[in-house]
Amino acid sequence: MDQKAMPQQGELVTYSRNRKLMRACLITSFALHVVGLLTINRAFPIHWVMKPLKVYHVDLIRPPVKDLDLEKDQQGLAHLSESTNKPVIAGEDTISLDTTDKRYVSYAKIIKEALMNEWQYPAMAKDNLIEGQALVLFTLTRDGCLKEMKLMQSSGFTVLDNEAMRAIRAAAPFPAFPGSVTVARLHIKASFDYRLTGGGQPVTP
Repeated sequence: MDQKAMPQQGELVTYSRNRKLMRACLITSFALHVVGLLTINRAFPIHWVMKPLKVYHVDLIRPPVKDLDLEKDQQGLAHLSESTNKPVIAGEDTISLDTTDKRYVSYAKIIKEALMNEWQYPAMAKDNLIEGQALVLFTLTRDGCLKEMKLMQSSGFTVLDNEAMRAIRAAAPFPAFPGSVTVARLHIKASFDYRLTGGGQPVTP
């Protein structure tokens, strides 16, 4: 081996001493920095202050609108609803109590039952065996009120005619028109047939 390449003993000792010295310097420097930081922190303590988050309120600005008239609007909506739901009411029609028109059959039956509950055979006519047939035309409005009444054909006896008209007045007002009846007025022809039976009761018209 070449003796020139190998370090001498004096050089090894110097290198070792330099490494130890450098390490000692580093440790001393680190310790001094730590002590210095602690001293500064005690002299000037650092307080961490958590600032509250700022809250921003944003107002949306829109063009001004007119104040709503709630009562007026509700009335308008109610009127619109009524006009939409109500059937078209116009004109008038004439029927008899025995009509077969599907629009009026059920209502004619109601009218006939109401008349039968009021119609009687006058005692004087019954005692004198008076018979006859009276035809009366009467007019109803949509709410079932009696508007007009006219004797179209007399029975020949005032007592019988008067009883027929009295029965109509007593039965009124009648029920309001059902949905199938779409006219404003309804003229009804009612025939009152006075005929004595074995029990002395009138025959249903």
